[in-house]
Amino acid sequence: FHRGYYIRARAVDHCIQDFLLKTQSHPRTQILSLGAGFDSLYFRLKDIGLLHHTVVYEVDFPSVACQKATLIKRMKELSALVGDTGGEELGVITFSGEDYKLLGVDLSELSELERALEEAGLDNGIPTLFIAEVVLTYMENSRSDALIQWAAEHFSQACFLLYEQMHPEDPFGHVMQQHFSQLNSVLHSLAQYPDCEAQQRRFFEKGWTECSVMDMNEFFTCCTPEDEQQRVQALEPFDEYEEWHLKCSHYFVLTASKGMEPSWTPLLSNMTVPHRDETVRMAGSVTAAVCAMHSEISGLRRYGHHSVLIKPNVILTTGGFGEEDGQHCRMRNFHVLIKHAGYWKAGCVKKENPGKRWAERLYHTVSCLSNSLALVVGGRTSPSSAGLGMLWLKFPETCNASDPDDITVELVSLQPAAEPAALRWRHSTTEVIFKGEKYLFLYGGRSAMEPVLGDWYFLHAQELSCTVIPVEGPVPESRHSHSACSWKGGVLIAGGLGAAEQPLGSVFFLRELEHGFQWQTVETHPPLIPRYSHTAHVHDGKLLLVGGVWFHSSSVPGITVIDLMTGLCLDYTINVEHLEWPLMLHNHSSVFLPNEKELLVIGGGGNCFSFGTHLNPEPVSLSLSNILTSH
Repeated sequence: FHRGYYIRARAVDHCIQDFLLKTQSHPRTQILSLGAGFDSLYFRLKDIGLLHHTVVYEVDFPSVACQKATLIKRMKELSALVGDTGGEELGVITFSGEDYKLLGVDLSELSELERALEEAGLDNGIPTLFIAEVVLTYMENSRSDALIQWAAEHFSQACFLLYEQMHPEDPFGHVMQQHFSQLNSVLHSLAQYPDCEAQQRRFFEKGWTECSVMDMNEFFTCCTPEDEQQRVQALEPFDEYEEWHLKCSHYFVLTASKGMEPSWTPLLSNMTVPHRDETVRMAGSVTAAVCAMHSEISGLRRYGHHSVLIKPNVILTTGGFGEEDGQHCRMRNFHVLIKHAGYWKAGCVKKENPGKRWAERLYHTVSCLSNSLALVVGGRTSPSSAGLGMLWLKFPETCNASDPDDITVELVSLQPAAEPAALRWRHSTTEVIFKGEKYLFLYGGRSAMEPVLGDWYFLHAQELSCTVIPVEGPVPESRHSHSACSWKGGVLIAGGLGAAEQPLGSVFFLRELEHGFQWQTVETHPPLIPRYSHTAHVHDGKLLLVGGVWFHSSSVPGITVIDLMTGLCLDYTINVEHLEWPLMLHNHSSVFLPNEKELLVIGGGGNCFSFGTHLNPEPVSLSLSNILTSH
């Protein structure tokens, strides 16, 4: 929430201050804020001395304008800034100072608005900035279009600043639309103008000659100075990258102008980035279906958890944040899915001696070391607390496939020398082989002190002691929320979120040599689209990446298949027509069943800004046989 509102205010301030700076040689300029609400814009600008020759006009419904006028008159600090004339205001002008006019008019009544602005002294011959911050979308498109066109036609030197929602059709967009529908305030713009390109076309068609638009991920990356980005990122404990980036990909800032010399272009970025709204080419699609289940279970609605195949057709899911006993909380219970006679059965696992050691963790890893033993590494409770250490999970070697509730798991805490290595989360733990011995390769992640880690440890699988094994080759940049898979005795690392909270598109293979390991870059073509918060599996020389978050706002990641022999990288969309709910593929877990070529997606989703929380309600099955058959 804090970052989401910060970036909105930052973008609007950036554009307004740029307008004031570029027009300071003009004797007079004016700002017209449409649907201004209780915005304190005028008072902020006045207080820092930026309104030497600018008059600010604000328009909103009469009831809002009257309330605001009363508030200003009541507060001596505000009255002093505006220089209250003291007289009673008449008609639509609810407050009038020398350089501030507050008008009570319905924006959708254009002739009334024009008459009121003329009465208040608006001059259509001087540089004018129109501001519409999440306003026009609440009006019918014919009326908002007319307003945009009127501004272009009636003002000789005009600039327009628009901040609004977009991308209604992806999973986050569905949750966003549903929220506004429930409030009975439909977002009208979305159907006709769903993305940046459509909004840009709209302004050109309505008479504007210059128009730039970018989503808020691009604005933060390209138009926010690096030191300011770092200041914001360090303000408070933060671990909601997926939610923040998804929120930013569903809002845009647009600036348009006409008749301005020189032209007004506040969104010219100081970086060259690939245009993020360009369409991702898809090689085909994979159909998602709700898992054939014998029993309903709410415990699999969660995110930040981990799922692992502990024996054939038995999947154990631990940790995360989700729904338990009718409330949202960090998950205490373990859950199991067992496939029996073609159906999955879900059950809650009995924990022996649970104690406090489990500590209800998120973003941990679970590695199966035998058919009765798994190792939990790291994870966190709160992002401001230190990471959690390691824990053994012991389970019976055989289990009754027809009764998931029959499975017991024993928690055994351990205090090995390797404990400091485990105090991290959003990392990976992968099995590697060196000189015939089994090791766990612990890589990357983040901690309470370090927002991103690039170090690694080799844990001897039996003794859990850290072993020094030489590693050569180009070291991958630090990352968390990446994927890691065992392959040919080594590890494949793909994607992740890097140092500046930027998604990475690199793929590395850590391969075994005679005396140690070597990092090798895996070249992909076309280049892998940078992403993080995905899951990954290797099958038959192909690396499968599942879901995640990327900055291409035109679509959401589906399944990406990388041929590890040729480097060919193909993206497939996921067809969700058989699901009755949005499928959010971030912070999920997935298990690949190689014999059936079936991918099971468990959990996933999260908070959707102020629009509510969406957690995928049921496990989903994806059949990958059509995209994994040898060509």
